Amino acid sequence: MTTPWGALALTRFPEDPRDRLRAWDASDEYLLAHLAEQDVPLSGTVVVVGDRWGALVTALAAHRPTQITDSWLAQEATRANLARHGVEPGAVRLLTTQDPPPARIDVLLVRVPKSLALLEDQLLRLAPSVHEGTVVVGTGMVREIHTSTLELFGRILGPTRTSLAKRKARLIFCTPEPSVERPANPWPYTYTLPDGVGAVSGSTVVNHAGVFCADRLDIGTRFFLAHLPGGRGLRRVVDLGCGNGVVGTAVALANPEAEVLFVDESFQAVASAEATFKANGVPGQAEFRVGDGMAGVPAGSVDLVLNNPPFHSHQATTDATAWRMFTGARRALRPGGELWVVGNRHLGYHVKLRRLFGNSEVVASDPKFVVLRAVRR
Repeated sequence: MTTPWGALALTRFPEDPRDRLRAWDASDEYLLAHLAEQDVPLSGTVVVVGDRWGALVTALAAHRPTQITDSWLAQEATRANLARHGVEPGAVRLLTTQDPPPARIDVLLVRVPKSLALLEDQLLRLAPSVHEGTVVVGTGMVREIHTSTLELFGRILGPTRTSLAKRKARLIFCTPEPSVERPANPWPYTYTLPDGVGAVSGSTVVNHAGVFCADRLDIGTRFFLAHLPGGRGLRRVVDLGCGNGVVGTAVALANPEAEVLFVDESFQAVASAEATFKANGVPGQAEFRVGDGMAGVPAGSVDLVLNNPPFHSHQATTDATAWRMFTGARRALRPGGELWVVGNRHLGYHVKLRRLFGNSEVVASDPKFVVLRAVRR
């Protein structure tokens, strides 16, 4: 990536030489060029929210910025990219969306997230730290910035306008008005599950902002809940890509003797899963882990893995994440252990499972979704 401060060699995480997706895009370049052209003072507290793979904080490392991200993978990519460019440890402060933000912010740079709810939550959390002199600049591709995006900045921080588009990217300029009357933060959002969804019928769900389908039970999960494996005797279960933890909580309610590991690369998701599990007084044991799928789970230690894999990485459609989840699950499963997957029918996960496990069985299907079962031989 070419920046006003030199060229940077950046990678995503985990690094894969076959991956053709870049660790930056035109919106990152547009924002950095604007900071240099307008000679924006960067001597105060600089906070970068939603930096996808660390491109922005790596470029601005000399100004000792703070990064706030919901993504464990983005945080690891940032560490790797900083190290690659010889940035001393601690020069960039790495925070998650669950951490308290800095008390005072002089420059606030926001990479617009896919989730409007996550943007709302983060702006409301950051607003008390913003003052009249704070420089606020958002950035994103044109397709990511909508009227609702601008209205959110305006409602929470102050008057907002946009730049001209450049290489399909756009900037957002916001003039903070600390006296503006802000709405209360509605996150996390809590609701009750309907009847007819198995062991979790009537249970409480807690969703932090940014978690998929935060205000209701999505139809894919509903279909999965209706076809989860029955029976007892499970010792170790993994809810892989747990989201709000509804699936793992259902298994824990049906199998009180089982230990359930909830894992997701989203800090918001794992916080939601833990809150959902605790809100329902589930008697079983549970562990909540933010990380890269099954990494760190001992080989041959798991009886059952439940998975609803994502097929997007930000705006890009890719099956790379699903493949890593499947291969990680196979390694962690004991002989006879099972991977259960729900997904859209058109994604063809049965092909990948047969290639990896040597088998794949359709447990249930409807016109939109399919539940698949693969056994570790």
